[in-house]
Amino acid sequence: MEMDQNQQEIMYKLSIFEQQIQQLQQQLQAVEQGIVEMSSLNLGLNDLKGAKDKEILTSIGKGIFAKTKLLSEELIVDIGERKFVKKTIPKTQELIDTQIEKLEEIKKELSKNLEKVNEELIKTFKEVQEKEK
Repeated sequence: MEMDQNQQEIMYKLSIFEQQIQQLQQQLQAVEQGIVEMSSLNLGLNDLKGAKDKEILTSIGKGIFAKTKLLSEELIVDIGERKFVKKTIPKTQELIDTQIEKLEEIKKELSKNLEKVNEELIKTFKEVQEKEK
């Protein structure tokens, strides 16, 4: 049995909705992961307060650490475009808090978009049900 043009159109719409939902969910997951990582980093910075001249473990890449001595509580922070500035631990934490706030806003926007797509999907299902009656 062949699908009529209306059924093909509905199937096309549903596949578009499915793709949009998957993309939004992936973006949402990436943003949530970013929030978790930034929050964890912020908490980790608390451990550096008052740790000058103490030995700490420093990550040098993929699960590899070196014992180092903390010479200063001043950090070198990448502020974008490979520009580095010196910042105190509290100032660095403020910067991280700002980034977390931006990620939270992006998360809200993605959630709203996901909700809109879901509403459109429900609306399409209702239209199909009405036509079948």
